[in-house]
Amino acid sequence: MIITRSPLRISLGGGGTDLPSYYQKHGGFLIAGAIDKYVYITLHQTFQPGLILKYSKMEQVAEVDEVQHPIVREALKLAGVEQPHLEITSMADIPAGTGLGSSGSFTTALLKALHIYRKNIVHPQALAEQACQIEIEKLGEPVGKQDQYIAAYGGLACFEFLPSGAVEACPLQITPETFYNLEDNLLLFFTGFSRSASEILKEQDSRSREADAAMIDNLHFVKDLGFQSRSALEQGDLSRFGQLMNVHWEHKKQRGGKMSNPQIDRWYQMAMKNGAAGGKLIGAGGGGFLMFYANDKPRLRRAMTEAGLREMRFRFDFEGTRAVIQ
Repeated sequence: MIITRSPLRISLGGGGTDLPSYYQKHGGFLIAGAIDKYVYITLHQTFQPGLILKYSKMEQVAEVDEVQHPIVREALKLAGVEQPHLEITSMADIPAGTGLGSSGSFTTALLKALHIYRKNIVHPQALAEQACQIEIEKLGEPVGKQDQYIAAYGGLACFEFLPSGAVEACPLQITPETFYNLEDNLLLFFTGFSRSASEILKEQDSRSREADAAMIDNLHFVKDLGFQSRSALEQGDLSRFGQLMNVHWEHKKQRGGKMSNPQIDRWYQMAMKNGAAGGKLIGAGGGGFLMFYANDKPRLRRAMTEAGLREMRFRFDFEGTRAVIQ
């Protein structure tokens, strides 16, 4: 039996500039952090030929081409699994559609398990590239590359997305004191809303491909905010980082009408009046988790809990996609 896990993630600056429709012309930059909430893949070799797949549905098929789950089907093909005798099960700490990059984590965890099964050694860079190849190139999803890369690498990392398609990764250079303050004062609250990232991102992707001036200017500005956020974090200026999150959120909402809704806006304003220095919705928008940098954690926790939101406490993950059992 093989069990792999891949961390979910939060975005700390520059989100949205990792879509090919933007970075292929202008280059992208963002900061992301892997967290200790995971997608798990269990792979078991069976005696009988065929595939048994257990995720939100269950499939039992004879051949790889018969698999309905598109990511599983393409991952099996990429890994070279031709005559399967496998049972594959997926589980997750947090449900999909909540903005924490679960699709990228699922793909990297699945590929890692299949490579172990095939006795292949795979570097995090190659793992991320293969996951992007499946989701973006093979399946044509209008998504970016940050989820796959931060899941594969783990940690707190800066990513530059070059027009050539190459991705350059480097760790965020912060002091231990800044790291612990950041980890302690970032709070996540679940809105109760789930959504499809692909649906939310379609408008941004389409407008970027059409060179819509307002969208391109917005993403230019957000990319610059990413660089400013890196500078603030590496200088230990967490109050400035919180303020930049707020500016980021205001500009993110301008990308489309599905980024927020009146209830989310009310919760956000409540948080800003009760101890938050700044915040934003994690991921594509439209639902999932609100993240805040808190100047006053007890006050913010009390206000959001009284409003009916559930907090999800977390720590950063520095292991990335890895085998738990092999």
